[in-house]
Amino acid sequence: MPRLARLDAPGLLQHVMGRGIERRDIFKDDKDRKAFLERLAPILEETQTQCYAWALIPNHLHLLLRTGQTPLSKVMRRLMTGYAVRFNRRHKRSGHLFQNRYKSIVCEEDPYLLELIRYIHLNPIRVGLVKGLRELDRYPWCGHSAILGNRKNPLIPKGPPNDAPSADRRIVISLLHQGTEKVKTNPEDPVDPVKNNKNSLAEATIEDVLLHFGDTIKVARRRYRKFVSNGIDQGTRTELQGGGLVRSAGGNKEGLLGRKNEEREKGDERILGSGNFVETILGNSSDTEPRIEARISLELLSRKVASHFKIKEEDLRSPVKKKSVIEAKSAFGYLAMKQMGYSGREIGRFLNMRSYSAIRRAQEGKKVIDKSQFLWDLAKE
Repeated sequence: MPRLARLDAPGLLQHVMGRGIERRDIFKDDKDRKAFLERLAPILEETQTQCYAWALIPNHLHLLLRTGQTPLSKVMRRLMTGYAVRFNRRHKRSGHLFQNRYKSIVCEEDPYLLELIRYIHLNPIRVGLVKGLRELDRYPWCGHSAILGNRKNPLIPKGPPNDAPSADRRIVISLLHQGTEKVKTNPEDPVDPVKNNKNSLAEATIEDVLLHFGDTIKVARRRYRKFVSNGIDQGTRTELQGGGLVRSAGGNKEGLLGRKNEEREKGDERILGSGNFVETILGNSSDTEPRIEARISLELLSRKVASHFKIKEEDLRSPVKKKSVIEAKSAFGYLAMKQMGYSGREIGRFLNMRSYSAIRRAQEGKKVIDKSQFLWDLAKE
């Protein structure tokens, strides 16, 4: 059976796995692991690809990524090809290092982001590289210890940090140095409590993770660690390892035998999510991984969307909760991401929202623009 083409679009969350050929080791020692991370860090920053979780196992690797404008295929080609050349040279070998191409699964964010972060970061315990959570807390070869602040984040590239502060931030980088006071938002600058705060994308991504757990760094890290601890006894989590019909059966293959076709959610082995999410992704992604070039600027798009909904343009970028503003944001996000190829991070920064909030809003936008031919026409201009 021919392999399925990849699905890709800006802002999609993807669980990426790479294995050594014939299950051989791709990391023989700490020098290999360090070299891999030193190659990964600048690639993520240059391509504005967020990495929420990662784990390096001797014969395979896990990455939880959200791409920007650069397709995942290009990100992974740079990473894996460059590392393979270095690995072969160092270990005096030749030929392929990785087993076929990497595997990637598009993931629905709301139900799976935190679950996948936990699942990936618990891999060293599951395969016996560390004995328990206390050892994992300081283990250098997965992202868990960096989120806890026990080790320097190796995904921060060397050199000056990128001037790309995360939008709608409640935890800022000054608090990442063990501060515990709640951030007070400046009413004149509701998006960024600390002006001119510069940090790398890797740091901003850890902030995004911790924002799910609390408003202060101390509370967020404690709750995050408890969340990870609660997952230790959950086992291999088959339902998180792939999509398709197995996912729709809750990871239980035997459960499919008694289900009629019409009782099964729509599934695709390249997608981890609900049936509705699968349908949305298949309807808006291409098997050839194209990037749609932005046809108009975000500024012009916001002007036209605001005019259509009869709201002020500044309302589109404010926390106003009026129905018309929420619908306008959803329509704007959908058009910008799905039709014009902007990333969730770009849209979030423009709308003064966290990137994952912007993506969630965009996913709701199709229902809004389906009611208006004018909005659909904006994407064609």
